[in-house]
Amino acid sequence: MTTSMKVAVLSGPFDAGHGSVHVEDRPIPVPGPKEVLVRIKSVGVCGSDTHYYRHGRIGNYLVDRPLVLGHEPSGVIVALGPGVLNLATGQRVSLEPGVPEPLSSQTLAGRYNLDPGVRFFATPPVDGVFAEYAVHPAAFCHPVPDSVSDDAAALLEPLSVAIAAGRAGKVGLGDKVLVAGAGPIGLLAAKVAQLAGGVVTLTDVRAERLELAAHYGASHSYPARAAPATGPEFDVFIDATGAEPAVLDGLARLAPRGRCVLVGMGADTIALPVQLVQGRELVITGTFRYANTWPAAIELAASSAVDLDGLVTSVHGLDDVEAALTVGATPGALKAVVHP
Repeated sequence: MTTSMKVAVLSGPFDAGHGSVHVEDRPIPVPGPKEVLVRIKSVGVCGSDTHYYRHGRIGNYLVDRPLVLGHEPSGVIVALGPGVLNLATGQRVSLEPGVPEPLSSQTLAGRYNLDPGVRFFATPPVDGVFAEYAVHPAAFCHPVPDSVSDDAAALLEPLSVAIAAGRAGKVGLGDKVLVAGAGPIGLLAAKVAQLAGGVVTLTDVRAERLELAAHYGASHSYPARAAPATGPEFDVFIDATGAEPAVLDGLARLAPRGRCVLVGMGADTIALPVQLVQGRELVITGTFRYANTWPAAIELAASSAVDLDGLVTSVHGLDDVEAALTVGATPGALKAVVHP
């Protein structure tokens, strides 16, 4: 093995409207105790990666130094650190990107995604995995069977977001579920809801994205700008847009005691219709990433219950990361992946 690797690095200035990405050589990291070295095979491109590229920040997370993006990786283990007993070299794995403090109160309560000390790939100042190799704790490297492709193993991360959303909404048999946003997260949330027994309606402002609605579990779909004038009928509303108009429309369509799950990140604040929430006793919750979802995600992918490969619409190399970060605006594009 050589001692250096290629890495795609984001840097400023952002005053030109976006950052810039260049490829540089860095030393291949060495795994420490209970860590493994993974040769990265596939990395999904997330909307947060694009947001950092375009704006240099998300909320309080600021790109103030060069940063490696990418937090949806899969790969092959090539070296073991001391004390790793449950994994082997040559094993294919999906990497869960968030590593919490093991003894924090939220971790001990089983909510390690809410640990304020969590270190998450591609969240400043932690580098991501648009790189040929990465070191990661063995406990967060999940073996995948050969029936799961490298791309699908990477996309277990957005599938985990969808699983967490379905759990938060307590989707069950016969529930009428409305999902706003037919991007990768919305499509996967629709499929997870359908597998849980829900009857799913999917909506999006881009009509062409609704062509995949039935394939991902939706019995009904409609363009957001042509929303039917129906009364409150849904038991669960999952928002995967982060857009205030979508959230307010979804809330208005919830039946009494309906459950709203906010997944998409966009508007920092919205004008909450308090009388509507009180009058129908609506339940509104957010989700922040996921916890304890990878076993379920692997089972869904391995059994072909969820088509993760069908989301991939373009493949890029490390020298083409900048294009991967911007291709999402192209008609027909869903998910870009990077093959380092």
